[in-house]
Amino acid sequence: MISVPSRPYPYTLDPAHTALVVIDMQRDFIERGGFGDSLGNDVKRLEAIIPTTAALLGLFRAQGWPVIHTREAHKPDLSDCPPAKIRRGNPSLHIGETGAMGRLLVRGEPGNQIVDALAPLEGEMVIDKPGKGMFWATGLHEQLVELGITHLVFAGVTTEVCVQTSMREANDRGYECLLIEDATESYFAEFKAATLKMIAAQGGIVGWVTSLAALEEAVKA
Repeated sequence: MISVPSRPYPYTLDPAHTALVVIDMQRDFIERGGFGDSLGNDVKRLEAIIPTTAALLGLFRAQGWPVIHTREAHKPDLSDCPPAKIRRGNPSLHIGETGAMGRLLVRGEPGNQIVDALAPLEGEMVIDKPGKGMFWATGLHEQLVELGITHLVFAGVTTEVCVQTSMREANDRGYECLLIEDATESYFAEFKAATLKMIAAQGGIVGWVTSLAALEEAVKA
C-alpha cells in the first residue's frame, strides 16, 4: 500500500488494484474548432494541462498499472443522444452538426479523437460514453470488476462536469477515488476551485485531491 499526501487526509493507494482514468482529453474539448470552442470557451485553459497529464500517464505506464481513456462520443445516427442534450449549447451549432473538425461529439470524427500527446497505447482501454459520467451505458463497471480494480485515480476535463460526474458515480459504486488537481481543468477557474472543495469536503465525501508531484513522490518512496 502507498500513502499519498492528499486532501482531506492521506489517500491509501493499492498498487495491485489501481487504475488511472483520463476523462475526455479529446480534440472536441481542447482544440480550436471543437465543441468546447463552439460554445465560446477559452480552450487554452484545458490545453495547458496536457504536459501534466502526459507525465501522469507516464507514471502509470512505468509501473505497469492499467490506464483507461474516455471520450464523450455519440453514434453517427445520434440514437444515443437525447433530444434535450442536442438542443442545448450553441444555438447555431449543436451536437452532430459539422464544425471545423467534423461532426461535433460524434464517434470516428477527427475532433472526437484524443489529442496526440495523450494518445492511448495498444492495450489501454478506450471508453466511448454517451453521457457525462463514465459508467452510463458503457459497461465499464463490469470491466473494472473483472480486472479487480478498487482504486481509481482521475485526470481530465472538465473538472466540474464529466470528471466530477464520473467520480461521484465511482464513489457510489464503492471505488476509492483520487483526483490529480493539476491534471484536471475547467473553462472556468472558479468552477474548478469549487469542485475540488466539494470533492474533498466532509471527510472526502466524493474522494481525495492531490498534486502530481505528491503522487510521484509517494510512488517513488
